[in-house]
Amino acid sequence: MKHSPLLSIQNLSLSFASEGNLHEVLQEVSFDVLPNQILGIVGESGSGKSVTSLAILGLLPKNTARITQGTIFYKNTNLLQLSSRNFRKLRGNDIAMIFQEPMSSLNPSMKCGKQVLEILIQHTSLSKRDAKNEVLDLFDKVKLPDNKRAYNAYPHQLSGGQKQRIMIAMAIACKPKVLIADEPTTALDVTVQKEIILLLKELQSTSEMSIIFISHDLSLVSEIADRVLVMYKGKIVEQGSTQSIFKSPQQEYTKALIHARPSLDVRVKRLPTIKDYLEATTDQSLISKEQRIISHKKIYSKPPLLEVVDVTKSYITPVGLFSETTFNAVDAVSFQLYEGETLGLVGESGCGKSTLGNVILQLDRATKGHILYKGQDLTSLSSTEVRRLRREIQLIFQDPFASLNPKITIGNAIMEPMEAHNLYKNTAARKAKVIELLERVGLSEDYYDRYPHEFSGGQRQRIGIARTIALQPKLIICDESVSALDISVQAQVLNLLNELKESFGFTYIFISHDLAVVKYMADQLLVMNKGRIEEIGEADHIYKNPTSSYTKSLINAIPKGI
Repeated sequence: MKHSPLLSIQNLSLSFASEGNLHEVLQEVSFDVLPNQILGIVGESGSGKSVTSLAILGLLPKNTARITQGTIFYKNTNLLQLSSRNFRKLRGNDIAMIFQEPMSSLNPSMKCGKQVLEILIQHTSLSKRDAKNEVLDLFDKVKLPDNKRAYNAYPHQLSGGQKQRIMIAMAIACKPKVLIADEPTTALDVTVQKEIILLLKELQSTSEMSIIFISHDLSLVSEIADRVLVMYKGKIVEQGSTQSIFKSPQQEYTKALIHARPSLDVRVKRLPTIKDYLEATTDQSLISKEQRIISHKKIYSKPPLLEVVDVTKSYITPVGLFSETTFNAVDAVSFQLYEGETLGLVGESGCGKSTLGNVILQLDRATKGHILYKGQDLTSLSSTEVRRLRREIQLIFQDPFASLNPKITIGNAIMEPMEAHNLYKNTAARKAKVIELLERVGLSEDYYDRYPHEFSGGQRQRIGIARTIALQPKLIICDESVSALDISVQAQVLNLLNELKESFGFTYIFISHDLAVVKYMADQLLVMNKGRIEEIGEADHIYKNPTSSYTKSLINAIPKGI
């Protein structure tokens, strides 16, 4: 039996006005959302996914957004003709949204329970007491471990996964018919991501609501969606059942999105990018098991570059007036790192990965243990000696925009560390080196005088990498340096990191919660859990034969696709 669409978007075109010009961001977009259906929308940043969802909810900026043609019908109501007052009634009641970043969507000065209570008081006739009970029931429904604690907690007191559950509770509070989930798991650990996916599927099946699930990760969408539509540069390039999109994609762009994520089964020399697929220049070369063994024999025949010996980092938290408790963020960790190696460091948020990276960099001092770099104990160095050594041990940050000064051109930002360490004879020589580095990371000399806000996320990450390698370090710590990037941009940056490692002989500690990415990059894999090493060994071997139940749970949570 064929159902009438619950939501129908037809020939929607949308432009943004800027400096007197109109820039088209959606071109004749048409699709239906059926009752009790999960529709996945995939595509890179800038493809039009989120703009489409904001148009549905009437949340586009009125001063700059122009809908030039098309209709959006919810049941028999054309949403484009609704008054602001009627839209407010519909929003939350009939159509609700889960945003990508829960911390920026929740009010930091309000307790979580009150924020959900506010929705119920505004949209229902429940008394305050009944509304509070309903909020507690909702917190149970979204599987928050302690609903009363969550009700009285401020957002900063909850983990990323718990905050996202609060957002889901808020979105489903009024039992909407359509729920829009815009990248609801991008910033989450792979295990928490799996929990959220299962939770959304369960909520959808019990309440029979329809979900629009927006993501740039096709494998993830395959685990939740009934139908998928693929967007590229403001157009829908392909749509169909999840099975057909995955088993027999028709468009090269769709094939590129599917294959840009590192494979869990084979080890390619170079990840295929969107550009490779669209220009039919994909490199199918694989790294064989024998090649890997020869490479590892060479790496591990030398003495270690870095030795971490029984390192503990403790934090003391006051409990009441006269007592305190000690928390070991890193707990008796030991391992060796060899020149030319990439050590993958994985685990969930809070496992101690980033703290361990900071201790190695001497941004945090170890409470116990020793860190030997080329035989020298870093834990006994003075602040001046640490600053001198920092040229050799560098960091690539997770958020390139936050790590670049918005008031400084990127040319000067890359030159700054060269000046601090007195590299090269004068400004002209440094500028020449900066231009060389920009070209090395796939940017051009023309970008020298531009500011960070003028670049995309992938370009900013390339600038961050150029700034890091400007000092010609020996050891680079990559702390979640690709986790915020689109799957296709992620492939470009991972390829770049491997090319630079090959050219300059870098050694990497690659920190991530994404086991698929770490497995692709790593020679050795170190799995952390609650501050301790859960498992360590050759990356492919651990993936195929994990001994720890924790490692098994991480591997099982990786979206596999159909």
